[in-house]
Amino acid sequence: MAKPNLLVVDDDADICTLLTRFLAKQGYQVDSAQRGSTAKELLGRSHYDLVLCDHRLPDTDSVEMLQYIKSVSRDTAVIIITGYSDVRTAVDLMRKGAYDYVGKPLYPDEILMRIQEALSHQATPGGAVDVPGTKPAARTDRPADYIQGTGSLAAVLAQHIALVAPTDMTVLITGETGTGKEYVAREIHRQSKRCGGVFVAVDCGALPKELAGSELFGHVKGAFTGALGDKRGSFEQADGGTLFLDEIGNLTYENQVKLLRVLQERRIKRVGDEKDIAVDVRVLAATNEDLHVAVAEGRFREDLLHRINEFSLDLLPLRERPEDILVFARHFLRKANAQLGRSVQGFDPAVEERLLAHAWPGNLRELGNVVKRAVLLTTGPTIPLSSLPAEVIGGESHVGARDHGGGSPLSAEGLKGVSHSAEKQAILKALEHNGFNKSRTAEMLNIDRKTLYNKLKSFGIEV
Repeated sequence: MAKPNLLVVDDDADICTLLTRFLAKQGYQVDSAQRGSTAKELLGRSHYDLVLCDHRLPDTDSVEMLQYIKSVSRDTAVIIITGYSDVRTAVDLMRKGAYDYVGKPLYPDEILMRIQEALSHQATPGGAVDVPGTKPAARTDRPADYIQGTGSLAAVLAQHIALVAPTDMTVLITGETGTGKEYVAREIHRQSKRCGGVFVAVDCGALPKELAGSELFGHVKGAFTGALGDKRGSFEQADGGTLFLDEIGNLTYENQVKLLRVLQERRIKRVGDEKDIAVDVRVLAATNEDLHVAVAEGRFREDLLHRINEFSLDLLPLRERPEDILVFARHFLRKANAQLGRSVQGFDPAVEERLLAHAWPGNLRELGNVVKRAVLLTTGPTIPLSSLPAEVIGGESHVGARDHGGGSPLSAEGLKGVSHSAEKQAILKALEHNGFNKSRTAEMLNIDRKTLYNKLKSFGIEV
């Protein structure tokens, strides 16, 4: 069996060297590039099973690189390397086809875990992907993994799901990225009369525009270059069950027209075919944007919006339901223990405090990622503060220096010249960079240990 072929893209030569050596020892074939242009040349010459790409590169960024990678090799998995100050961007990239993200500083075991998960998912395209993660263009059913919150708003959501699930109404699920829209869709399917049928999820944001019609409606042999045989689209695959269209606002105008026709007539036409095929499918749709704005701007058909919005569910971001943060954190802890073969029992009180204080811009997906990473780094019975990313330890900060490349979080001047408002974040980044070793952190900050201890106490940082 051929070794999986990996590409590491990072402008830090040391990171490229270390990751290349480490992954080669794990049995992978690894190439590296420090610029986007070099990576593109390599991608043009070879096929890569997975690309590990830094968010910030000298000549481009991960957004452009993801688009390029998917244009030349749609089945290549992409993991984004990012500072936790860029979590929102990383999570958005997962809506556009990235498999996952990993935060700096990098830990070899975490990198290996993410790569193994991504390659394992590639090998079983019909398999499940749990939060945190993303999905392929389409996949079929898996057991439900829906966790209901404890607050009053969670109770209202549960009531609405119970009301609409037994019907065949088309439901539009709205909410920020990472709020669990697909999990709500799966719960609707589980409680519906179609629960014995298949559930097919399609990420419209990850569909190449030129192939979206084929993916949704299928094609016949010879319909276009590369159509070597007939193909059943997502509607046919979901016949008798439920089709979930995630990020529906990303569909092209042409495919919006085709979708409207299918919803009205319950018949599809494969690309290149002349005959219609009847389908019995319930459609659930989701979006993280305001489709009414998209209608006003001419990007989305108003008649299609009315058709998919027979009933709507709006999911609140995690920061607006703090009573549920620890409920989901404990759920992710159980999942991480099972996936990693660990037996971590819970969170230190200081960790719970920080989890509740963080703003969670990436919502449930970010929380799941943070907990899983913490379980991986924890050696004792409970998760300590040092296993959390610096931004979570300090709470979300809207000021201070951003992590632009994952190297030293400070300039050679240490804390001199750093404003008071940014000082806390600088200390947190230095602590994380040095594995929470106070002596090395004080040396990096160009201050003595006593001064560091005083500052930690004044900022309420417990390490």
